[in-house]
Amino acid sequence: MKAAKFDYLRPATLQEALRLLAEGQGQAKIMGGGQSLGPMLNLRLARPKQVIDIAGLAELREVREVPEEGGWIRIGAAVTHAEIEDGVHAPLRGGLLQSVAGGIAYRAIRNRGTLGGSLAHADPAADWVLTAVALGAQIEIAAQAGTRRVPADRFMHGAYTTVLAEGELLAALWVPRLGSDARWGYAKFCRKTGEFAEASCAAVFDVERKLARIVLGALDGAPQALPTLAAQVARGGEAPARGAVEAAVSAAVPSQDAIDRKLLVAAVERCLAQVFMAEQVQ
Repeated sequence: MKAAKFDYLRPATLQEALRLLAEGQGQAKIMGGGQSLGPMLNLRLARPKQVIDIAGLAELREVREVPEEGGWIRIGAAVTHAEIEDGVHAPLRGGLLQSVAGGIAYRAIRNRGTLGGSLAHADPAADWVLTAVALGAQIEIAAQAGTRRVPADRFMHGAYTTVLAEGELLAALWVPRLGSDARWGYAKFCRKTGEFAEASCAAVFDVERKLARIVLGALDGAPQALPTLAAQVARGGEAPARGAVEAAVSAAVPSQDAIDRKLLVAAVERCLAQVFMAEQVQ
């Protein structure tokens, strides 16, 4: 199939994009890399009157450290997965984000797909939604009236549903600059390389940031944290026994069937094995 007729708009500035979005009155769609929206248009699952392409906006292509905010890194929404994977931006080299980026789909998709597009699409199996929650990140949302920041664990209401309101777009992801002793892990199960995950887990432990998180992904909705298990790992300084992992997963996702829970348990164990591997650098 081919997409229904729409007007393609390519604004020169973020403010112009926000103006066009507001004028669209709910009939306009924002496009980043187009790796999710493109297929939806072709299958006519989405039929906007206007498509506003923001992939080339300079304001959304920047990555910078913001020390005055307490040691955060602001990543523009139009930064591609491949740029993060390749270490194009110095603040993102050698850390969890670069590691995760290299495992997203296929290189052709990583070349075009954007961080903000993935987050805004809010597919439960996507990598960035899970990673952002594990990092305690914040999502910057822009509108004509101004900007606001939302904690990543409050951004996604459910599958493909977020806090974004009419006239708003995702402008940036704010991630904390982790301490030198921070440790992290990321594991997922796919039927074959490049496909969406059937189970995933991200974990971040940072004494300096007082951060201890283990988060399950690829669920029916938003990522699910395992705070009790994370606190146990932080206190003990070692990987928990399988029984503790199984109990935590069962309590967090009681509606999942036995096979899905087994995959999630294995994802948690493999993720935590990375946490306790050789020294990592953030």
